[in-house]
Amino acid sequence: MSDLQHERISVLAQDLRLTALPDLYGPIAQNAATKTDVSYADFLEDILKAERDARRVRTREILTRTAGFPAIKTLEAYDFAFATGAPRHQIQELASLGFVERAENVVLLGPSGTGKTHLAIAYGLIAAQKGWKVRFTTVAMEAAYRQGRMKEVLHRAVAAPKLLIIDEIGYLPFGREQANLFFQVVARRYEKGSLILTSNLAFGSWDEAFAGDAVLTAAMLDRVLHHATVVQIAGESYRLKDKRRAGILARPQPATVPKTKEAKGEKV
Repeated sequence: MSDLQHERISVLAQDLRLTALPDLYGPIAQNAATKTDVSYADFLEDILKAERDARRVRTREILTRTAGFPAIKTLEAYDFAFATGAPRHQIQELASLGFVERAENVVLLGPSGTGKTHLAIAYGLIAAQKGWKVRFTTVAMEAAYRQGRMKEVLHRAVAAPKLLIIDEIGYLPFGREQANLFFQVVARRYEKGSLILTSNLAFGSWDEAFAGDAVLTAAMLDRVLHHATVVQIAGESYRLKDKRRAGILARPQPATVPKTKEAKGEKV
């Protein structure tokens, strides 16, 4: 094949938005030429399959890059040997992402450093690899709030993602307007799109993070938990394990966890 013909094929592929085809058709054509039982239709089918597969790879890469993950974390890298207080079977079962297909929610509860964010990112990464739009964000939106862009940020987070991950509920308290906007996010996604929420607070303390408004918090939790799986993770901080081993930090005393429905990690 001449360079001129290759250039013409490349231009045609670009016009048709078959961006991978110029790099793919050569090897496929050479392979087909060595076989006597390959028809033109077979060659065309192989070309189109290769273009489709390359497009899927690009889509997954773009979705992963634009999801806003602070780091790449996988379920395989989660240290169950250290996190003995993590319900392994429940966590692995959720990796099928059936809850996303059903527009249900997952709430990850536990002390700081027990891997809640790691798991949330891991589920988000699996969703992106499935070709689903994912958005990872934290409740630390004070900068956007001060700049008057809070509504814009929350609208963008609500509108498109099939899976919305909101990390660190309870680390920074919301003001009243922020709490109202957050409630709107939950209300607009109710039974329409999945949420993964992480928090170090028990549900009974969530009003502390939402401007002390118990009524708003109750209404929000009603929507979040109506179709939700609660994962209760106990244990020590993974980030501080080396310091504790070295004796720099004291080992925390185990707390008594009330046997509530949420604490058992049941679906509610």
